[in-house]
Amino acid sequence: MRFTVLTLFPEFFQGPLNCAQMARAREAGLIDVALVNPRDFSQNRHKHVDDRPYGGGPGMVMQAEPLADALKSVAPAGEPGCRAGRRIVLAPSGKPLTQVLARELAQEEALTLVCGRYEGIDERLLESEGLEPICVGEAVLNGGEAAALCLMEAVARLVPGFMGKEESGEDESFSAGLLEYPHYTRPEVYLGREVPEILRGGSHAKIDRWRREASLKRTLERRPELLREAPLDGGDLNFLRSLPRPAALGRSLFLCLLHHPVLDKAGKTSTVSLTNLDIHDMCRVSRTYELGGVLLATPLDDQRELGQRLLDHWTDGAGGKANPDRAQALRLGRMVTGLDEAVRWVTGETGLAPRIVATCARTGYRPARGRKERMIAFTPPSAVRSWLKETPVLLVLGTGHGLAPEVLTRADAIVSPVRGFSAYNHLPVRAAAAILVDRLLGDAG
Repeated sequence: MRFTVLTLFPEFFQGPLNCAQMARAREAGLIDVALVNPRDFSQNRHKHVDDRPYGGGPGMVMQAEPLADALKSVAPAGEPGCRAGRRIVLAPSGKPLTQVLARELAQEEALTLVCGRYEGIDERLLESEGLEPICVGEAVLNGGEAAALCLMEAVARLVPGFMGKEESGEDESFSAGLLEYPHYTRPEVYLGREVPEILRGGSHAKIDRWRREASLKRTLERRPELLREAPLDGGDLNFLRSLPRPAALGRSLFLCLLHHPVLDKAGKTSTVSLTNLDIHDMCRVSRTYELGGVLLATPLDDQRELGQRLLDHWTDGAGGKANPDRAQALRLGRMVTGLDEAVRWVTGETGLAPRIVATCARTGYRPARGRKERMIAFTPPSAVRSWLKETPVLLVLGTGHGLAPEVLTRADAIVSPVRGFSAYNHLPVRAAAAILVDRLLGDAG
């Protein structure tokens, strides 16, 4: 495989390319690396390759012309394009480099990597040359050189012959969607810690299963979100269920379903009746994600009495005896008069006043007396998730056509809508509750 790297600092690569496996692969002819400096193509007598950004702002921007000429030198007009191959720009705004993408790139005969510097590269070059932006992580570096090295190593080690033992590249973190299992070598005892006994035995089947389970355990502890996409079988799931879990983050999350004050079709404040399905499904979501409870709020006495009879039927009555699973879920339900009582209840249960997080599918709302519509500032689920580590959160959902403005203005935050970029965003409240809870907690619940 041929790598061509366009960089203002070719010396950056001298050490990494001349040691360890990269050096051996180059000597063996498996990998070929060419370094091209865009300064060599600058028409400026001072060899400048950057200029001030249009629109103002800090820093400088790499100019298009020197980079374009440098790219042409890799695959001159009229010659086959295999010398350039797939052309990539290393940029924080690109798609993430994953093991799947590394395998895809390893199938190419050649790759051209453009290393950005300063504030970035003139966008017109990226568009005209069709460069593919790739990012190696969610952190900003001084330039694309370090990122290019990461990409080169990730891809080169998948080239046949690079690793020596081909399966070495298969049995690692991310290769099967999981983090890699722990490794051990001599001595058998180090600082009082022994190598696991099963690894000292001769049963390859038992060792394979131990490694699989160790990989699953490590992934659950460190990167639980990977489990959503990892290929798992029934044995894997049973093992994960058997593991002791830390105190569930969901214990600090409480749902509050408001039936007043909410909006009607005309956008006026109104009161909506209880719905049997909402009560059942929101309690079941809460039980599944191990939430602290569900507060069902209505100011109407007869509605609260009706709701309490339903809860009693499924907890202490005939319904609960016939369906114990449903009884577990409905025990999380509480009837309250409104948001104030819901806040007091959570405070009494946890000893801390909860942060109120409202939900809204609209982009704006009109304050009282028909004043100008106010745009809503939404808070991402990740920010709310961080609050759960320190304080209880009351996630407030509205029936009817959504929460009234007085609830939104009172909230500490309004979480991003489920389908914020869609023109149609009218989910039933119980469906929205399930999706939002999953986004807040996922496998960390």
